[in-house]
Amino acid sequence: MFLGRIDGNVWATIKDEKLSGIRLFILQPIDENEAPQGAPLIAVDTVGVQEGDLVYWVNSTEAGFIRNDFVIPSESTIVGLVDRLDLDEFVQDSEAKA
Repeated sequence: MFLGRIDGNVWATIKDEKLSGIRLFILQPIDENEAPQGAPLIAVDTVGVQEGDLVYWVNSTEAGFIRNDFVIPSESTIVGLVDRLDLDEFVQDSEAKA
């Protein structure tokens, strides 16, 4: 799993039918200090994110398996919201940055 920040929405009126009803977002991969890591990417939302949220996400084969009985065509999928990062003695609340 990786950390990321939600930078915006993706609106697609025509897409694979397996993605029907699934929201897509622009995700910026980040490191534990919230510094950007590489280029932004498009990710499937499985948890109800909003722009600015700190999230964790998976890629590759794992990204397509959002439920045991349902596989989607995705290379990047958001699987959780980060409430807080604890780095050694430093505690960083994602809500404090909002």
